[in-house]
Amino acid sequence: MSLTSILSADAIDSAIKDCQAPDSFNYKKFFQLCGLSKKSPQEIKTVFGIIDNDGNGYIEDNELRYFLQSFSSGARELTDKETKTILAAADDDGDGKIGVAEFQAMVLS
Repeated sequence: MSLTSILSADAIDSAIKDCQAPDSFNYKKFFQLCGLSKKSPQEIKTVFGIIDNDGNGYIEDNELRYFLQSFSSGARELTDKETKTILAAADDDGDGKIGVAEFQAMVLS
């Protein structure tokens, strides 16, 4: 399944363009621009599964680095600072990774 089955390609493009410069990624603004924050919990869970490249049920540092590329293959990698910001915002239990419930809470926050 691709993200364009849940989000519009135009909305994804707009969200990616908004954070092209290094250290300009703001996850709340990104989720609003791409439309993910308006989706159902099940749709957000589906998006989580696409970002969770290894399918282990968590989004970890190595997957966060390529977060934007999950939305658009030509997108840049996130910086260390950006990945740490996302992890700090979403990792409620402090295990160093983002579970599906934590991801849903972050998207809907």
